[in-house]
Amino acid sequence: MTGVGAREVSAAAMRRRLPNLLATRNGRFVAFFLLYVTEGIPQGFTATAVAAQMRRQGVSAQQIGLFVGSLYLPWAWKWTVAPLVDLFFVRRFGQRRFWILLCQLAMIATLLLSMSVDFATQLQMFTAIILVHNCFGATQDVAIDALACDVLSEQERGMANGVMFSGAYLGNTIGGSGVLFLTAYLEFNTTFLFVVGCLGLVTLLIVLPLREPTSAPPPAGSTTRQQLADYFRAARHAFWPPRTASAPIRSRGALIGVVFALLPAGSYALGLALQSNLAVELGHSDYEIALLALFSTVNAALGCVLGGLLSDAWGRRRMLAIYVAGTAIPTLWLASVMQSNAWIVSIDLTTERMPAVPPVLITSFWFATLVYSVFQGLMYGTRTALFMDLCQPKVAATQFTIYMALLNLTISYSATWQGWSIDRWGYPTTLALDAGVGLLSLAVLPFVRRV
Repeated sequence: MTGVGAREVSAAAMRRRLPNLLATRNGRFVAFFLLYVTEGIPQGFTATAVAAQMRRQGVSAQQIGLFVGSLYLPWAWKWTVAPLVDLFFVRRFGQRRFWILLCQLAMIATLLLSMSVDFATQLQMFTAIILVHNCFGATQDVAIDALACDVLSEQERGMANGVMFSGAYLGNTIGGSGVLFLTAYLEFNTTFLFVVGCLGLVTLLIVLPLREPTSAPPPAGSTTRQQLADYFRAARHAFWPPRTASAPIRSRGALIGVVFALLPAGSYALGLALQSNLAVELGHSDYEIALLALFSTVNAALGCVLGGLLSDAWGRRRMLAIYVAGTAIPTLWLASVMQSNAWIVSIDLTTERMPAVPPVLITSFWFATLVYSVFQGLMYGTRTALFMDLCQPKVAATQFTIYMALLNLTISYSATWQGWSIDRWGYPTTLALDAGVGLLSLAVLPFVRRV
């Protein structure tokens, strides 16, 4: 038997031994939970662990804001690759599984490459590599969401969305808090291997054994150009449906959903780089930052599941409005405490005489962050279910991807302007602005509906 043939037999045997999680309801929940964990691990690692190390090594808040903002840019433009994921694949590997497997291997390769780059002195090079890494991560996300649309029944989607985003939060915890805990025992550069190992395990034990439903081949005689034309026509009609005898009035709910996705759904600052920056300036050790991130992500993960369940019972928009308003409360409160304690501007961590930190400020920072994480989790699970409600079945993968991409664009520009604002106006003003901007989405929410 040739070497290639032996490898094929070995891979086939492994797939027979490991269960195909897509075959059962609980198996699907487990599969999508773990797939979303692999999305969250690199994000938590770069946005929390790496960002904290950057601040500790003297990188400015504005530079860190730009770095964290760049992490989300590929996710904002992932809708551009959705047609590729839908139309081009190797049928032998499965329409969605092919892209998931390809992207996970590429994510592992880019993380290994980034190990050799010093982000403190070669920030642009490091950012470029991580940007490429996130391009593959965003493409993988498109394939995972498309697979979910293919295999999840309508009755499973609400629970599945909560489970998926709780998996993303757990991944953020592993990549952020988990890595920071490990820095007490390992050099920080070695923790890259820990992240790579986590991704590799999911690839080996979950992705390889998957057997998704066989996709229908294109119509006989159809050309690639015709397939693309049909595909984009259906996608256009999802946002701007044509008038028909049965539906003489166009539904603009899906199009208004685009505007809603471009607005922050509540306050964002306590969930982005501002939290890591402020924790370092308040004198927190890596262990304390990791502990705070751990508690925050556990709160948010539980909130995702609870938020989805409550929205099923009481209505998506009603509950979402409560959650969005809830994120502003701890944000404004922390701004008030910082203002009253005269902790205004970002401090220079290289100075020999560090200012004394008022104990009330540390307590308030922890309390505000933990309360905020609960509301943020409630919001995430419910908002995702709302966008899935807007999707048309024929182009659900692409339509859902567009909404998710715009959400990440919102995160990207929020992280960027907040880093700029901290350096110029200080923390209290930035937090107050963040709360005010986040409430603007409430004006659009009543019109986001599927008719």
